[in-house]
Amino acid sequence: MTFRLSAVLTFVWIAAMPPMPTHASGVSTRQLLAAMRDSNELGRYGYLLQAIPQMDGVSRGMAQQYFAFSEGELGLYGEAVRDFPLKAHLPANTVLPTPGQWQAADAVDTIVDLAAHRRVVMVNEAHHDAHTRLLTLALLPRLRALGFTHLAIEALVEDGDALRQRGYPTDRSGTEYMREPVYGEIVREALRLGYVLVPYESTTPGGQERETQQAQALYQKVLAGKPKARLLVHAGYAHIDKAKGRLGDVLPMAMRLEALSGLDVLSIDQTEIREEEPFNELEAYRVVNNAVRTGDSLRGVPQSGLTPHLDTRTALREPYHQLVAAFHPQHAIVLRHVGDGRLWSARPRSYDMNVILPPANERVSSYVRDRVIPLQIDGKATIALPPAADGHRPDWLSLHGKRRAVPVSSRLCPSAFPCLVEAHYADEPDEAVAADRYVFLEGGSDNTLWLRPGRYRLRSTDVAGKVLAERSLQVDAVR
Repeated sequence: MTFRLSAVLTFVWIAAMPPMPTHASGVSTRQLLAAMRDSNELGRYGYLLQAIPQMDGVSRGMAQQYFAFSEGELGLYGEAVRDFPLKAHLPANTVLPTPGQWQAADAVDTIVDLAAHRRVVMVNEAHHDAHTRLLTLALLPRLRALGFTHLAIEALVEDGDALRQRGYPTDRSGTEYMREPVYGEIVREALRLGYVLVPYESTTPGGQERETQQAQALYQKVLAGKPKARLLVHAGYAHIDKAKGRLGDVLPMAMRLEALSGLDVLSIDQTEIREEEPFNELEAYRVVNNAVRTGDSLRGVPQSGLTPHLDTRTALREPYHQLVAAFHPQHAIVLRHVGDGRLWSARPRSYDMNVILPPANERVSSYVRDRVIPLQIDGKATIALPPAADGHRPDWLSLHGKRRAVPVSSRLCPSAFPCLVEAHYADEPDEAVAADRYVFLEGGSDNTLWLRPGRYRLRSTDVAGKVLAERSLQVDAVR
């Protein structure tokens, strides 16, 4: 099932919703989002596995989006992209760059050069794809060195002063997707560097009023009467646009902020040329047809199972795969014209450049006949697809070499699956956003957490939030 980009731009305010329903039967969107707010992280995941097959239409589309958020916050990064294959739609007259006329340039270096004479830089993300958070993490120290003073985060709800005093985000600091560990690292790094953190989200569900209120909040909180203030904004999707288009007739947040401030915003897009259907999952998309969301089994899969014989012709028709095949990015890149030096943007009136990330994970997924994982959640049977990429977590989790892979085992989960294994910094409480985490769906398997050198508290919990095991962990620096 494919969703237009506007489908995920619908903002739903859920702070005053009723408590989580006991069962998933007859689930409404309001009940679904209340459950997302009120239950523990693994409980949300289990609840959605049960609820989605009983939903349809808009409610189901919203639920699938939130299921991907849930997978991301639980460290199931490949699964989040697999299970919500959101498609962007480039303008019909888009001509993709070719190596003869364009060359790759380092995205971070290029943005920093252009930001030297700007007061506002905006970077967007796809909320269910944490890979799109690495660019902001890399920009934080470079822009701080240029004199940037404020970081505004769409997902942030908590007041920046409280965060600064504490030094880390908690599970109540922001919306659901701020509970994802890489987002937590963005907040910690910004606080460490001395940024002032700014919440700016509107309480309006969507449309023009939301964009206008966001722009007004940024202007009043950061720019008005503060000529030395410089602002980095981490937002979602088309909020960073400087012209109408992706939001229909709505004037996007960046466009409204330019009108309020008289400033030229530097806008960077990561969502339109993105790994929407990872190459290592294309065959799984075709044959499995997202069985985890429909509740179907994998009957009908060829007896030999799914193999690495991917449909290359289909893959290369996607703009992302065409550009990866042409420019072979090993890190975040932008494309610069070899003649006049301009940066390539699929929508030059809306944003200044497209950033292209390298493939997140080249380990090929292989799903075999009738291979689903049966689970018991609240006494009810449900199923899940096996882990993406055969359980191999993406190497980008090293965060540009700052973290190392630390082995963890499902033995931390004595016969209780699904089971969450997570590492918290030793000097932070349990409600702090975890440093990293991973969900084991069944026993007999090992995996890794990606952690910086330091002391941690490692623990495992079941779907009800009960602690199964806990111990200290020391991660040494790589020698």
